[in-house]
Amino acid sequence: MWEVCGILFSLNPFRRHDMANQFQMKYFVEEGSIVREIWGKADSILFIFAGASAEFALNKAVDWLYFTGRLPADPLGRLFSTVSYARQIVFSEYDAALNSIDKIAAIHHGVEQSRGAQIPDWAYRDVLFMLIDYSIRSFEVLERKLTVAEKDDVFKVFLAVGERMKIRDLPSTFEAWEIMRKQHLQDNLLQSDFTVDLYKQYRKHLGPIRYPMLRQVQIMVVPDRVNQLLSLGKIEFLKPVLWLYKGCRFFGFEKFIRNAILPTDYKNQVIELDLV
Repeated sequence: MWEVCGILFSLNPFRRHDMANQFQMKYFVEEGSIVREIWGKADSILFIFAGASAEFALNKAVDWLYFTGRLPADPLGRLFSTVSYARQIVFSEYDAALNSIDKIAAIHHGVEQSRGAQIPDWAYRDVLFMLIDYSIRSFEVLERKLTVAEKDDVFKVFLAVGERMKIRDLPSTFEAWEIMRKQHLQDNLLQSDFTVDLYKQYRKHLGPIRYPMLRQVQIMVVPDRVNQLLSLGKIEFLKPVLWLYKGCRFFGFEKFIRNAILPTDYKNQVIELDLV
C-alpha cells in the first residue's frame, strides 16, 4: 500500500530540442502543477508521512502492511525507499511512469496471491484519499492555504492514479471526494493491537526526541477523527518552533536546522527529496 504514495500522474506538454527536430514529451504532473511543488519538497514529504503514518496505524486493513513484515520491521527505511521511488515517478516521462504504476499494481496483486485474499477496494481508496488529504494539509501547514483550483489539481492527479490502478467507485469530483473522505474516516478506522504495535515501532526507530516531534506534527495535520482515536491531544507545542523554522527561510539556513535533527541513517535520503 505504501507504494501507492509514489504514483502521481497527469499530462503536460514539454518541448525538447533534439538536433533539428522538435517534439513534445508528456509528463505525469504538469510543470506548473501544485503537486510538483508539494512533492518536490522534503518538508512536505515528511509532514505527509507523519499524517499517513498516524492514519495507517488505525486503518482496518493495516494487517496487509504486516503481512510482508517490512513496514513494522523498519518503518523509516520503508518510507524513504518508497519516497525515493516516488520522486522518480512524479517527475518522470509519461510512458515510463505508466509502466511503473503497472508494476506497482502487479506487486500488490502478487501480495494478494501470496496471502490468498484480495486487498479491499476501500483500502486502496483510503490510500488515495490519504494522499490527497495530507498533500493539502501538509502544504497548508507549511506554506499557505491552497486555492480551490489547486485542491482540485491535487485531487485529479490522484484520481488518475486510482483509475490507472482500476480501483472501483472513485469519486469524480473534489466535492464528492470530500464527502467520501469523511465517510471513510468514520467507517474504516479502528484502534487495534496493530495500532499499538506500530506506534511502538515508531518510538523505537525515532527515539525519545524525534518520536514526540512526530506526534506533534501529527496533531497539526491529521483530521479530528484520527486525533481522537489516537488521543494525540490538541496542544501544538511544536507550532512556535515551526514559526521559527519558517522565519529561518529568509536567512537561507532552515535546511541546516532540519537536517541537524534527522536520523543519521536517513539524512542524505531526506536531503535528496528537495527538488524544487
